[in-house]
Amino acid sequence: MSTRSCPDWPDLMERAPDLLFKHYTADELSLPSDVVVALGPVRLSEIEVCADTARNVFNPDHTDPALAEALRSSFWSDLESWTGDSA
Repeated sequence: MSTRSCPDWPDLMERAPDLLFKHYTADELSLPSDVVVALGPVRLSEIEVCADTARNVFNPDHTDPALAEALRSSFWSDLESWTGDSA
């Protein structure tokens, strides 16, 4: 298991077995320009996100709140909308 793996991986595997969540900084992702603009003047290298980058799904529990909000208004999905639950 990678050091980037989310520490909540056992729970995440139960909730979304098809997804693989890892921790990244926002600058490691190819974020849409509207997401970057929505974040305002921040250092992307200091904002964390927990995501499955292959499926563009993020875990809001381990993602910076401002980034989570910006991602929700893009083609990214949060874990709850992906699984259809709010647990």
